Amino acid sequence: MALFSFYGVRKPRQFEHKPIYWDPRKEALEERTRRIKRELGVLDEPLENYKPDIKGKFIEGTTHLKKSQLKGDNLRNRKYKNVKLAVALAVLATLLWVLFFK
Repeated sequence: MALFSFYGVRKPRQFEHKPIYWDPRKEALEERTRRIKRELGVLDEPLENYKPDIKGKFIEGTTHLKKSQLKGDNLRNRKYKNVKLAVALAVLATLLWVLFFK
């Protein structure tokens, strides 16, 4: 009966993200120079419409997501493939049941 124990229960691992390609000083410097150029009128980009350029950065850092993006796969295609797989498995299971158990 020593299967379960409330003593010595391990804690779950904590999430600890260590950025690899991120330099906060460089990013702050680039943001500051961009803001100063905007204030001086060198850039035509207004301050209200500014959004940080982070879209797609996660995909660029991973190989499997980059490959699927280059192939043209998106969320809709992946869901469609999963539905096709589920339907094929259901048909196969029904066929096996009819052939062997009836």
